[in-house]
Amino acid sequence: MKNIILAITGASGAIYGYRILEILNKAENIQVHLIISNAALITIKHELDIDIRELKNLAYRAYSFKDISACISSGSFKIDGMIIAPCSVKTMSEIACGISSNLISRSADVVLKEKRKLLLCLRETPLHSIHLDNLKKLSDIGAIIFPPVPAFYNKPKTIDDIVNHTVGRILDQFDIEQNIITRWQGL
Repeated sequence: MKNIILAITGASGAIYGYRILEILNKAENIQVHLIISNAALITIKHELDIDIRELKNLAYRAYSFKDISACISSGSFKIDGMIIAPCSVKTMSEIACGISSNLISRSADVVLKEKRKLLLCLRETPLHSIHLDNLKKLSDIGAIIFPPVPAFYNKPKTIDDIVNHTVGRILDQFDIEQNIITRWQGL
């Protein structure tokens, strides 16, 4: 059984977290531990027009953003990795500076200290030097920085095509099989 933490922050792009959750919910032998930030609740309502209970019901377990005593906040709880999608600059900066003020930043800190995979689907542009310095810090200690940059070689026709390609590539980082992307075959 794989245990994956999925955190959704308030950055635009809640569809990335939602789509990852939909796919992992259908996968065998994967338990998703979901954290949704307070700001993400607002973004999800605005961008996705879905009931938050529907989203939480797709997870194996959903945790309060404020519950830093949750099992996933400890290195003794076996987690295979963590995906933050979308990841706000605020959350990325907290993690880079070792600030554990909520369950998302605490869980990310634990994932890093335990040398497990942490992927940040950073949703911000343009970036200034402080952002870049923080991203370099995270990259240097093993975090995967994965902005949702669309590919066009697969000739996407819909927003779903673009989202699915990014989500498929994110899941590739965790060796999670899925059939939602067209892989490059060369010209």
